[in-house]
Amino acid sequence: MENTDVFLGLHDFLERMRQPSASDFVKSIKSFIVSFSNNAPDPERDSASVQEFFAKMEGAFRAHPLWSGCSEEELESAGEGLEKYVMTKLFSRVYASLADDVKIDEQLSEKMALIQQFIRPENLDIKPNFQNETSWLLAQKELLKINMHKAPRDKLVCLLSCCKVISNLLFNASIASNENPPGADEFLPVLIYVIIKANPPQLHSNLLYIQRYRGQSRLTGEAAYFFTNILSAESFISNIDAKALSMEEIEFEKNMESARALLSGLSSDVEAISNKNNLDEGVGHYSELVETSSQASVESQVRPKPTEGKPRTEAPHAKDQSTVMEVPSLSDLENKGATILLNDQTGGRQALRDYPYLFSQVGDLTFKDVEELLSQYKQLVFKYVSLSRGLGLTTELSSYSNSEMYSQHHHESFKEPEDVRDMTSNDESAGEGHRLIDGPDGTSLFGEENVGSGLDKVVLPQHEGNNEMSQS
Repeated sequence: MENTDVFLGLHDFLERMRQPSASDFVKSIKSFIVSFSNNAPDPERDSASVQEFFAKMEGAFRAHPLWSGCSEEELESAGEGLEKYVMTKLFSRVYASLADDVKIDEQLSEKMALIQQFIRPENLDIKPNFQNETSWLLAQKELLKINMHKAPRDKLVCLLSCCKVISNLLFNASIASNENPPGADEFLPVLIYVIIKANPPQLHSNLLYIQRYRGQSRLTGEAAYFFTNILSAESFISNIDAKALSMEEIEFEKNMESARALLSGLSSDVEAISNKNNLDEGVGHYSELVETSSQASVESQVRPKPTEGKPRTEAPHAKDQSTVMEVPSLSDLENKGATILLNDQTGGRQALRDYPYLFSQVGDLTFKDVEELLSQYKQLVFKYVSLSRGLGLTTELSSYSNSEMYSQHHHESFKEPEDVRDMTSNDESAGEGHRLIDGPDGTSLFGEENVGSGLDKVVLPQHEGNNEMSQS
C-alpha cells in the first residue's frame, strides 16, 4: 500500500471510531494506551503485548457491524490505521527506551562516521559497472527520512524505498552491461555502502522498533526480504574490520586513525569558533562592566569643581568592542544571494531547477506530492532556524502565526498524514497519556501531556476528490 492509501485508511479508521457503535473500541484503545504507558519499559513484554492487542482488535473489527460487507483491503486498511494511531501515541514510551540501545546507536554511528571517510566501493567488492555513487545519493536521501516518522510502517517504507532505489539502479546497470540480473551478492554490498555513507541516526533503535511493533502479518514478502538485508547490513557494519573491507590490518588501522584525527580536527575547529564567539561576547560584556564600575566609582565620590575636573579615562578594552565583526542579518544574506542569482542568469536558473516544485502550479500537484513537499518544508524550516540561531538572530519566519499561514495556504495545503493528529487534544477533561505537539524543527514530537476523553472527538482533515484517486 502506498502512503496515500495508508493515510486514507487511517482517515477511514478514525471516521469509523467516531460512530456511536464504536464506543467499545474507543474505550479499549484508550485503556490499552494508558495501562501500557504506566508500565516500565520491557521490550520483549511490550512487543508481545502490542502484537496481541493488534490481533485481538483486528479480529473484533471483522465481527463488528461497522465493517460488515467490507473487503479484505478495507479490513487491512483498518488494521493499518489502528497500528499507526496506537504506535504514534506510544512512540516516546517504546522508542530507544533502553540505555543499552541508545549506547549501541552511538557506537554504530561513530563507527560509520569514521569508515565513511575512507571506504570505497572497491572495498566491498562492488563491480565497476555497478558503481554509481551519484545515483546512490537518492537512496541515502530516502534512508535519512526514517527519523521524520513515528509509525513503524512509515519507518519501514523509508527503508524499502532506499532498497528499491538500489535494486532498480543495479537492474538498469545489468541491462546496460548485458549481464545477468543482480542478486543478493550484488545488492547487499551496495546497501552496506549506502548505509555507511548516509549514517542515519539511531539506525539500531529504528530497526528494533520496526521488528517489535510492526504487525507481524504485514512484515512479509518483499518487505521482509529487504528488511532482512538491512539487518544483515547493520550486523556487517557493527563487526566491520580490515578483512571485511579487503584491507591489510595495518592499512585499516591507519585509515581509522586518520579518520579520527580528521573528525577530531573538525570538532576542534567548531569548538575554537565557539570559544572565539564566547570570548568576543565576554570582551563586550567585560567592557560594559568596567564602564559601569568606573561610573559608579566616580558618582560615589565628591564631584570635583569644573576647573579641577579631568575627563574620565575610557574603560579598558572598550575599543575591543569595535573589533568584533558585525553579524549580517538573514535579510542581508538573502538579498546578497538573490543578487547573485539574478546576475548569474544561467547558473541561477540551473540552481533553481534543483527544486522541481518551484515552477509547479497548484493544478500540477498530485496528492502524492504532499508528503514530499511537507518533508522538504520541514527540512527548509529546520535549516533556516538553525542558521538564524547559529548567527545569533531571531527567525523572521516566526512572525507568521499559524492562523496567518493557514489562511494564506488553505486551498493549496493538506494536513500531514504522518502526524496522526491527536483525536482528543481539545478535550479539557483529559486523563493521562500523550498529546501531539510540534517540536522546534517543525517535526512532530510527543510530550507527556493529557490525552482526550475519546477517540471520536477528532477533527479530521477533509480532502476533496479522495474517491477519484487511484490506488497503487
